[in-house]
Amino acid sequence: MDLSFLGNKDLLKLPKTAFLSSRKISPTAVLKCYDWVTQERDKGTCIISGFHSPLEKDVLTFLLKGKQPIILVMGRALYKQIPDLLQNPLKEKRLLLISPVSQTIMHQSRQSCFTRNNYIIEMADKVVFGSLDEKGSLYRLYLEAKANGKHVEIIS
Repeated sequence: MDLSFLGNKDLLKLPKTAFLSSRKISPTAVLKCYDWVTQERDKGTCIISGFHSPLEKDVLTFLLKGKQPIILVMGRALYKQIPDLLQNPLKEKRLLLISPVSQTIMHQSRQSCFTRNNYIIEMADKVVFGSLDEKGSLYRLYLEAKANGKHVEIIS
C-alpha cells in the first residue's frame, strides 16, 4: 500500500474514532449525526474519515470549528494546493492528511474509495457509521469490522 502524509503524523498515536456514512440518509439520522459529532468535537476525540459523502463533509465542517485532532484519509493523491479551510488546522498541527493510494490517482474511483475506507477502519480503535444501506459498499466493511472484533456503532 502506498502511504503519503501531510501534517502531524503524531496524531496516528492517538486513539481514533472512524466516521463513515452512506450517501443515502434520512433527515432524522442527519440530525443524530450532528449531535454525535458535536459531542465528539467537544470531548476532543480524534476523528478519522474520508469526509467524502455529503454527511461526512458536514461532519468535517463541525470538527473544523473545534480544536480536536482530525485525520483526513483521501481516496486520491494528496492535494497539490491545500484548500483554505484546511490550512489553519494544518498550521495548528491538529490535522493529518493521508493518502493510502498511488500519488498518480488524481480522482477518486470506486476502488480507491474502497482502499481508503478499509484503511480508515484498520487504523481506527472504534468505528462509527452515521447510516448504513445494506445494499451499499459500506455494509460489507461494517460486517468485516464486526467480524474482526472492532468496536462498531451505528448512529441510525
